[in-house]
Amino acid sequence: MRILLDTHILLWALSNDAKLPEKARELIANEENEIYYSVISLLEVEIKHLAHPDIMPVSTEEISGYCEQSGYKQITIKENHIFTMKELKCEKNTPPHKNPFDWMLICQANAEKMVFITHVL
Repeated sequence: MRILLDTHILLWALSNDAKLPEKARELIANEENEIYYSVISLLEVEIKHLAHPDIMPVSTEEISGYCEQSGYKQITIKENHIFTMKELKCEKNTPPHKNPFDWMLICQANAEKMVFITHVL
């Protein structure tokens, strides 16, 4: 299975944080699965790191290095990921999700036929 990690899941997996859901931990640890992280997550981390280094103390260079050490594969952004955005739909009576980073991650996973793992499993 090809799995794309949400930014929070990526950070929790790299730091072995207790917040990482057990189901996510199992999927990531399964050697039959290919684990991916997005350049979008690096952008999100860098913006948060520059704005609030006390809250986000790691840089994108560090995250990228940890991903490489962990054997995670990087996915870049492609036009078809952007084009997929128009297909996103919210369930009726669901408040709109305002994080454009999440939108792009979901679009990447959909376009690349990947399973997207977020903190809401």
